[in-house]
Amino acid sequence: MVATITAPAVRNEINASQSEARRYLSARLSTKHDGPTQPFNVPVIDISRSFSGSLAEKRAIADQIRDACMNSGFFQITGHGVPETARRAVLTQADRFFKDLSPAQKESMHVKHSKYMRGWEPSDYTYVNPDDWDEASVPESKQGFNWGYEEGLDPTGGDGLYTELDGGKENGNVWPSEDDLPGFYAGIKDYYSHVLQLGRHLFKLFALSLGLKETYFDDMMTHPGGIARLLYYPPSEDPKPLDPNEADKEVGLGAHSDYECFTILLSSTESGLEILTPDNVWYPASVVPGGFVINVADFLMRWTNDAYKSTVHRVVNRTTAERYSVPLFFSVNYETQVETLPSCISEDNPAKYTPIKAGEYVLDRLHATTKDGENKA
Repeated sequence: MVATITAPAVRNEINASQSEARRYLSARLSTKHDGPTQPFNVPVIDISRSFSGSLAEKRAIADQIRDACMNSGFFQITGHGVPETARRAVLTQADRFFKDLSPAQKESMHVKHSKYMRGWEPSDYTYVNPDDWDEASVPESKQGFNWGYEEGLDPTGGDGLYTELDGGKENGNVWPSEDDLPGFYAGIKDYYSHVLQLGRHLFKLFALSLGLKETYFDDMMTHPGGIARLLYYPPSEDPKPLDPNEADKEVGLGAHSDYECFTILLSSTESGLEILTPDNVWYPASVVPGGFVINVADFLMRWTNDAYKSTVHRVVNRTTAERYSVPLFFSVNYETQVETLPSCISEDNPAKYTPIKAGEYVLDRLHATTKDGENKA
């Protein structure tokens, strides 16, 4: 039987993990750097040969991924095989969701009704950095629509064993009706199915990058955690370039690190994403046309004993154009008990983290973004 997050021992374990994450983010944001900044870049990696190439070619790509994960924590991929038609179509669905649905229709899908934070998320309901509830003077301007894995979206059909973040068996997703938004679900499914398979493929490369067998994570991805979002960022009312000496008066999504293993990001514009470098300088990351941005998230950093870096980032729309993005936060089967990877432990570097179930970790991090720390659903 899968334990739920209400068990006292599990609750204490999760609260400790949440504290670890908040300490990490706070430390990254508060560190001051007085010396000259070091060169920083987000490498672009062509992964096309990893689909049909030899093991040696796959390992060569995995080595590039390892270097990126141990340094910037971010990289971009091309040659990923996701059709451009699916990429464009999901951005169209994002535009339709935020513009064609009435306020009442969106309100009926408000994430406050979902214990899994699924559905429509207005800009004033969450902060990605929980500390911002106490300190933020600049509200986040984003709106979101959130959903997670379900077997109907999985091109493999799933294995019938999917469990939700808390171990429940129900489908926690909330969708607009076909009458309200015709073709929306089909458009989401087309894109999600491609990117879900891409996530599974990338995990094989992550395995090789960590000195593990290519198939190491396969049994943990039969019904993987795969929360995704449509995000809308309104145009700037006073567009200005990034100035490290000037506080921003407009923020789309505040400084944060992601929760799961890694993120696959599609965006409608080449600008908006900003990464906090190791020198604690905000770096504007431009997106390669046709590519995806990949970044390490907290759970993979935890799993690798801090070898792979979960990098702090934010979104600021500094243009007069609307911006849409579609991140997929890829994880493993939520009931998986995750312990530090054996290749990341040594006598001189023992495991820093206690084991925890993947879903329990993510759910508590999600609830921490709301003002009262949980959803009442």
